[in-house]
Amino acid sequence: MGRLGSGMKRGAAMLSLIILTACSAQYRNHGYVPRDEELEKVVVGESTQETVARAVGRPSSTGLLTGGAWYYVGSRFRHYGGKVPQEVDRQVVAITFDEGGTVENVERFGLENGQAVVLSRRVTDSNIKGLSFLRQLLGNIGNISAGQVLGNNN
Repeated sequence: MGRLGSGMKRGAAMLSLIILTACSAQYRNHGYVPRDEELEKVVVGESTQETVARAVGRPSSTGLLTGGAWYYVGSRFRHYGGKVPQEVDRQVVAITFDEGGTVENVERFGLENGQAVVLSRRVTDSNIKGLSFLRQLLGNIGNISAGQVLGNNN
C-alpha cells in the first residue's frame, strides 16, 4: 500500500496543479505597437518613412491620407479556461507623414470607457486627419471572435 498510496498522492497533486492552471487567466499579446523608447528615435519634422521603418519597423496598416499614415495596432487578450478569449486592451500608434514623406505627427491612442483617448502626442499639426479610421481600429474592442484571434477562417 506504501507505493500505491504515494502514487495516488502524486496523481492527486498533479490533478490539483492542472485544475489550478486551467482556472487562472492567461494573457496573450497580438499585433505590434512600438515602445516609447523606440518612438523617441522618430523626430517630428525630420524623420522620413525610411528612417521610421529602421527605427520601429513597418506597420501592418497604412492610411490613404494626403501624405499617408502608418498605424501600429496591438491588443491584449485574456484567455480563461474554456471561455472565448476576451480583448482587454488595445493601443494604436499613428505616425502621419506630410506630402513630402516627412513625419508630421506621432500619436498613441488607447481606450477609456469605450472612447478613443490620446495617450501621448508629438505633432506639428493638431488636426488628426485619420481620427475616423482610428475610431474604427479602436472601436472594435471586444468584437473579435476566437477564430480571428487564433487565425482560423471558420
